[in-house]
Amino acid sequence: MKGGAQGWRLGMGDVQIFPGPRHRAPLKRPVWIIVLVCMVSLFLVCAYVYPPQSGTACYLFSSRGCKALSDWLPPAPAREFTDSEIASQVVIREILSSPPVKSKTSKIAFMFLTPGQLPFEKLWEKFFNGHEGKFSVYVHASNNKPVHVSRYFVNRDIRSEQVIWGKISMIDAERRLLANAMQDPDNQHFVLLSDSCIPLHKFDYVYNYLLYTNVSFLDCFYDPGPHGNGRYSEHMLPEVDIKDFRKGAQWFSMKRQHAMIVLADSLYYSKFRDYCKHGMDGGKNCIADEHYLPTFFHMIDPQGIANWSVTHVDWSERKWHPKSYTAHDVTRELIKNLTSIDVSVHVTSEEKVDY
Repeated sequence: MKGGAQGWRLGMGDVQIFPGPRHRAPLKRPVWIIVLVCMVSLFLVCAYVYPPQSGTACYLFSSRGCKALSDWLPPAPAREFTDSEIASQVVIREILSSPPVKSKTSKIAFMFLTPGQLPFEKLWEKFFNGHEGKFSVYVHASNNKPVHVSRYFVNRDIRSEQVIWGKISMIDAERRLLANAMQDPDNQHFVLLSDSCIPLHKFDYVYNYLLYTNVSFLDCFYDPGPHGNGRYSEHMLPEVDIKDFRKGAQWFSMKRQHAMIVLADSLYYSKFRDYCKHGMDGGKNCIADEHYLPTFFHMIDPQGIANWSVTHVDWSERKWHPKSYTAHDVTRELIKNLTSIDVSVHVTSEEKVDY
């Protein structure tokens, strides 16, 4: 018994005492990192699902950073076109793909947009003289019917309506001139002129330059300043996006296909009629004739326009109207300088300017 007892009875000295479990201090989890990752992920998802519809959202960051973000994100799904857009695209595509109208004698339509008298009729008469059958003249006098002193202008007035600077009535007058000139199938190129325009080259030079080209000369450039894209209204969405909004002087020289497209357009014209005007969106003064055609052709046929006009306009004074030349300014040296210009300079409103 004693031996058996010794077999199971253990003394205190024989018992192996194991240390108890250690109680570790709770780990400090990097909560701030988790929150930051969640916020960045949420921002990226929102930026992809709900892309900004205007450039104002980019002002939260630098413009370079915003562009880098947009380049990094996957492209947003293409939106579905409206019925009006589809119809417009079909018409435009058919016109652009159709062959030019054949004409025995191609003519240039010179379209004068004036409030009244044409002070340089006699100068234009010298320009036209001897080239009958190669040109047509159309006059839109918005205020007073002019008394013509040149035989080339007599009975060339079209039905006119009042034109107010900076309003859609300016575009309406341009379209009215185009419609009248398009009635003559021989007119293959259409030049918009003001009462203060004069020819700087001989007729043959102008005729060959315009007719033997496959583009329209339409001023078109991107102006990120307050008097460029700052005039854009989000009411133009979805058909006109701010990335497509362009600016340019109104004086154009347009081939027949493009003139037909302008007359056929109602969708984009209505956007500028309704949302490009004085007092839009809390005081923006959008000038329709400076934005409608540049934006329209940048969207539908950017390769078909030259992005500059054959009419010299000097905006270097950064005023609402281009520089005016007085009789004292007009010298042989000035004419020589103007006719030698081969680079188009676009003056933007990005810098703050007092008007």
